[in-house]
Amino acid sequence: MPVDNSRLKGFYKLDVDERRSKIADLAGLSEEHVAALASNGELDDSAADRMIENVIGTMSLPVGVATNFIIDQKHYVVPFCLEESSVVAAASNMAKRCHAHGGFTSNNDKPIMLAQIQLLDIADHSAAMEQIEAKKGELMALANSLPSTMIRLGGGCKDISMRSIETLSGPMLIVHIHVDCRDAMGANAVNTMAELLAPELETITNGRSLLRILSNLATERLARVAATFTPEEMSNTGDRSDGESIIEGILEAHHFAMADPYRAATHNKGVMNGISAVAVACGQDWRAVEAGCHAYVAYKQGRYASITQWEKDAQGNLIGTIETPMAVGIVGGASKVHPVARANLKILGVESAQELASVMAAAGLAQNLGALRALATSGIQKGHMRLHAKNMAVSAGAVGDEIERVAQQLITEDGPKTQTRVAEILKQHRS
Repeated sequence: MPVDNSRLKGFYKLDVDERRSKIADLAGLSEEHVAALASNGELDDSAADRMIENVIGTMSLPVGVATNFIIDQKHYVVPFCLEESSVVAAASNMAKRCHAHGGFTSNNDKPIMLAQIQLLDIADHSAAMEQIEAKKGELMALANSLPSTMIRLGGGCKDISMRSIETLSGPMLIVHIHVDCRDAMGANAVNTMAELLAPELETITNGRSLLRILSNLATERLARVAATFTPEEMSNTGDRSDGESIIEGILEAHHFAMADPYRAATHNKGVMNGISAVAVACGQDWRAVEAGCHAYVAYKQGRYASITQWEKDAQGNLIGTIETPMAVGIVGGASKVHPVARANLKILGVESAQELASVMAAAGLAQNLGALRALATSGIQKGHMRLHAKNMAVSAGAVGDEIERVAQQLITEDGPKTQTRVAEILKQHRS
């Protein structure tokens, strides 16, 4: 179950052990979960060797938790796994700024994934499609004849559709298998069904099947999340006029991303800072999620633009929405193999893949707003540099107390924040 309260006042002031202990108590983590987090998420060689080929080692990334998230009236502490400064802080900050209207709300599709079977060398596509349609019931029954927990739980093949497309290799008939994957991401299930049906489709159409694989453009598995931010919440002082000015700047920045693909790419990278960080933390196929999110924008709008939508309502509130494919799961895959992924899912307390999809979409919306608000006010570099300065100090060779002193001087002084300047500050401190 989700946590009782995601508002963890002063959490950032605690040291790592204290934070881990607090989250363990809050989320009811087992000793195994705590040990996995405390061991820096390292896999032993045998576990890593089972996950990919030619293993020579493992690599760690920081796991932090974003606070203040309320989604569908439930509180969540959200694990983020990434290397970039300011992301967790920005997402936590923005999640707190929509509480006046109850936080985020979601409305997701059923977990339907598509498998594609590519059929070639068919003389009459219309006749072939009629023949497939006539055999649809038998084909669906064959797909669902596989022994599967997913099917026992009400999932499985729910429909079969067809598309005729023109390509550089000539016309192709593409058959889509629509599969309800329940709480799995579904890649293995839909690929297995595609392999099973391909020979039958060859027989029905007198064609030749080539590719038989899922599509990561999961247009029937969309996550939709929305939130309302009042001008007072968007202001740092609670002053409405200040908040109204900030909202106008955010809208202008968003309109830039809607019109220009060069800006949209960076804008959407900010969205994925939230979505992908939660996906990695929870053992998801984050490359598939990213591919689906970016492809859906072009599919839906006919060109590349913003994944998110921002507008102002009649009361002057900022309304943020996101609609994007979210093929995720809480059973199977790395979510069950990696010990830290299991711990992070326990921290989230999600009980279904759909609930995880809502959390990830909300994280993307919050992080996108954090970047837009920073750009529309003080600029992205000020907040980012506050957290990045320590990394720069370490890169320059600072150790111990030097790290904090060098970082603090870099932040407070005027002028460019470059690695060269950090080295100069460190030299001054040592002399």
